[in-house]
Amino acid sequence: MKAHPHPSLRSLRWPALCGLALLGILLQACTRHGLQTRSAHVSPEPSLAAVAERWFRIGVGVHDALPQRPEDHVLLLRHFRVVTPENSLKPAAVQPRENQWRFATPDAFVNFAARHRLQVVGHCLVWAKDDRTPSWFYPPGDTPADRQLLLQRMSNHIHTVVRRYRGRITEWDVVNEALDDGNHWLRPSGWSRLCDDEFIAWAFRWTHQADPQALLIYNDYHNELPAKREKCLRLLRRLREQNVPIHAVGLQGHYEIDQVPFEELERTFDALRALGLKAVISELDIDMIPRARWWADGGRYREEMARLDPYRDGLPPELLDRQAQQYARLFRLFRRHADVVERVSFWNLHDGQSWLNYFPWQRVNHPLLFDRNGRPKPAFYAVVEALRES
Repeated sequence: MKAHPHPSLRSLRWPALCGLALLGILLQACTRHGLQTRSAHVSPEPSLAAVAERWFRIGVGVHDALPQRPEDHVLLLRHFRVVTPENSLKPAAVQPRENQWRFATPDAFVNFAARHRLQVVGHCLVWAKDDRTPSWFYPPGDTPADRQLLLQRMSNHIHTVVRRYRGRITEWDVVNEALDDGNHWLRPSGWSRLCDDEFIAWAFRWTHQADPQALLIYNDYHNELPAKREKCLRLLRRLREQNVPIHAVGLQGHYEIDQVPFEELERTFDALRALGLKAVISELDIDMIPRARWWADGGRYREEMARLDPYRDGLPPELLDRQAQQYARLFRLFRRHADVVERVSFWNLHDGQSWLNYFPWQRVNHPLLFDRNGRPKPAFYAVVEALRES
């Protein structure tokens, strides 16, 4: 005997039945892969990436073990189109000793991205800090031969890594944080000691040689602020004069509540436009527990600040509103300069995963658009509204 549908379903139209069927398939799939119910719901909020796509791409820096973290996949795939692995492509991770390569983690990450049609940012090929460069990179002396050996090791590193992911990693943070925060031109390091700024030009040339189609980025922090911006623009002009293939500048965007440099960002976008270069906002968040005092007066306040944890029970409504207003203003600014802004990437997926929960001291922080359960905060809706405004 032919079974009849349940009476409560007889009056539903065919599209509604299809929708219910699709929902059932989605829930079964999520359960089968161990996703929590909160991540498996059909979200009422719009996709952030879809809302922004007419202006720029939306990305996120995520945990290197992303393929093994199915609880993150629904939120990630709904709202982001570009992913940056946090650590596994940094020099110390991928080549901790000379010619000892560790590709298993980045291979899995890149393969996951390809399966889900996500673009990948390679971060980073050269990190111009001594404590972020494996010590074996640096020759022991300070002679032309030592300089040549350092450049040779950098060339081998870049060509090996970039060729491996050619066509699968679409953009690279080629050099990271080379400029000095103080009075020096470059940050003091083995790189600047042996090569001055020459290593930067060669890093970009060799990356372009290894993958001529990749977008090549110089990435730094505070390089939208006046003093460091002038150094950054000086570097960019020097590279352009030498016909070095550089395409964009990464502005990390690790801001603090009520300290977002809106006007300086505007000036920076104007300056990059004049040079014919793009900008990427490479690591965006807004720290809700300002950290600048941690470094003030030689660190004399650190003991006091290490006990500061005011929002372990959540942000009060007034602070949620202020955060939303400042994120909205930022995205209106990015949208006004969409001819320059190529991509906006957040740093970490939601509040619970943010690096600002433990840097520079341990505290409960709330710097992103999604809360610890992956739910959109007022800042998310404010950003969507800013992108949709006429």
